Amino acid sequence: MDFALDDEQQAIADTVRAFVERELYPYEDEVERLGDVPDELAERIRRTALDAGLFAPNMPAELGGGGLDTLQLALVERELGRASYALQWLVARPSNILLACTGEQRERYLMPAIRGERLDCLAMTEPGAGSDVRSMTTRAVRDGNDYVLDGTKHFISYADKADFVVLFAASGTDDQGRPLLSGFLLDKGTPGMEVRLDAPTVSHRGYQHCEIVLRGCRIPAQQLLGEEGKGFELMATWLGATRLSVAATCVGRARRVLDATVAWAATRQQFGQPIGRFQGTAFKLADMAVELDAAELLTLRAAWLHDRGRMTDADAATAKLYASEMLGRVTDHAVQVFGGMGLSSELPIERWWRDARVERIWDGTSEIQRHIISRSLLRPLGA
Repeated sequence: MDFALDDEQQAIADTVRAFVERELYPYEDEVERLGDVPDELAERIRRTALDAGLFAPNMPAELGGGGLDTLQLALVERELGRASYALQWLVARPSNILLACTGEQRERYLMPAIRGERLDCLAMTEPGAGSDVRSMTTRAVRDGNDYVLDGTKHFISYADKADFVVLFAASGTDDQGRPLLSGFLLDKGTPGMEVRLDAPTVSHRGYQHCEIVLRGCRIPAQQLLGEEGKGFELMATWLGATRLSVAATCVGRARRVLDATVAWAATRQQFGQPIGRFQGTAFKLADMAVELDAAELLTLRAAWLHDRGRMTDADAATAKLYASEMLGRVTDHAVQVFGGMGLSSELPIERWWRDARVERIWDGTSEIQRHIISRSLLRPLGA
């Protein structure tokens, strides 16, 4: 077993980290204060990332993407994860679902997304359908050469900024009466589609979540993505990748939190000595470090397995579950070590603490991850 990064892997990590520290860190406080990323700043970051060759690292090289394998992508996400989501998402990683594009769709959606000319967003979640995607009530009804869509999506990340939406809807039922889902490509400004901001949340200010309301939204049948009724399979290709992405992001952010907390504990004086010398603080630092290392190993192992065609749903779920819950514990320990200053907006600690909370919810809650893991244990025994 070799746990060392090779030269190429290390170069990827170093390049992305340098970009994050140089191009993203300086603007985090401004974005936090404004609750948004000014258009001029967003465009500058996109252009800089594009010029640096960081765009679309998850897309095949033959299509103009970075062509990175899963382990390399995990390193990219780990380093981008150190920064505010509102800024790091500007380094575009188009949804891998777009690889299902065919014919004209490739030139209209896939290729512009890879080149950084068009931004995509993904719409699955609904007010009554979160983890249980099969319960979505948004409907797509075939009408001649069109589909007519009706329903509501919410918590759709940066739909206000995206040029087009990959949206899933129920398009029929199977022989047992269960809904069949299909994917669709909807351009910004499509008649019958309204995008509006959701209520603000405590996590990731500036990384907006939106509601998409569809009322008699008519689109050509050519904007069906993949096969009709095969949307669940399309979503499955995305879920494993995004859970690894969340896990890697949590590892990167936790590393930044730990570094800041160790530096504080080494310099903050109480009772005539650094607080890091007190067991109550020192043991917290030790626990943070151990959990962080464990989460990183689980994440990189899952990515390594994926590159060899051996990753299971449980492997991805394990990484996502442990890394997201680890980040919650690490940021909570950080607040305790910083004391009152940990809750002050003068330092980023309280922001990291708030931002950590959503990682246990989106892209599959902790409960869903535990369900996946436990099912993988029981299924071979017929239970």
